[in-house]
Amino acid sequence: MNLLGVVWACERRKSLISGAKMRGSGETTLMLRRPVTFLALFLLGTALAWPQSKLSTHWEELTAADFREGIRQSQGTCLLPFGILEKHGPHLPLGTDLLDVRYAVLHAAEQEYAIVFPEYYFGQIFEAKHEPGTIAYSRGLQLQLLQETTDEMARNGCKKVIIVNGHGGNESLLPYFAQSQLEKPHDYVAYIFGLVEPPPGGPPQKTSIDMHAGETETSGMMVTRPDLVHLDRANSESGADQKRQNLPPSLYTGIWWYARFPNHYSGDGSAATRELGEYRMRAWIDALVKAVRAVKADQTSLPLQNEFYEKSKHPLETKP
Repeated sequence: MNLLGVVWACERRKSLISGAKMRGSGETTLMLRRPVTFLALFLLGTALAWPQSKLSTHWEELTAADFREGIRQSQGTCLLPFGILEKHGPHLPLGTDLLDVRYAVLHAAEQEYAIVFPEYYFGQIFEAKHEPGTIAYSRGLQLQLLQETTDEMARNGCKKVIIVNGHGGNESLLPYFAQSQLEKPHDYVAYIFGLVEPPPGGPPQKTSIDMHAGETETSGMMVTRPDLVHLDRANSESGADQKRQNLPPSLYTGIWWYARFPNHYSGDGSAATRELGEYRMRAWIDALVKAVRAVKADQTSLPLQNEFYEKSKHPLETKP
């Protein structure tokens, strides 16, 4: 029972005692009623002075009124964790990137308040279309949906949108999206927070090839969702580099990943440890907290963006 419930119960008891006054002496009734009244008043005052519950960082959990307050508290700063749905070796869940990035973002937002957008997994993953469970949206839809999502976030007061990437396949898509914001005016700034490499000094890694669902990513899932890690399956498929393409490093093709890792698995997940996962996750969260604070303090990006929009209307008038 909460405090107000206790107050109600005390007042109810007082009422019952008052009703029994005719059956007992007035002195006894007064002795019973007085402490109950004092207790009720004390608890009521405590309940009224009780601090307001902390606002949720989850966009979807806030009421409309709380959302308005959340925008005020966050100074219009909102986080968009960007994951994907794809195979992660034979032993990790399809939503590994989504689960990891939301874990990091939500823990960072607990330290530096910001509103966190719901699950978002509409990114670039064409290279895994041959694997079951992969959801690969068309190129145009990826960009259109992301643009309309950030536009809608801004319309609701998120004038500083931090897109936090959790998937290697988005590392080219997201900087391009940020560049494309200069195509036409926007009343908000889109910031891209890319993948983070932790500082040196953590638990040593045991493997050299580790690009997807290997030692580090599996270690991370041991922290985020250990119940979804099937370590006994990690060696049921090969995560070795097949080296099926022989081109100089200066040449790039979209099939490079499939040529090297056709099982959509790079490394050895069985080498993972929770200690490594905790070290890397702490580094990710710490970096995110610093980024959110920097974005909140940023007073130059939007004015510069607006200046650019205005000058781009009259390029011949731009002076060196």
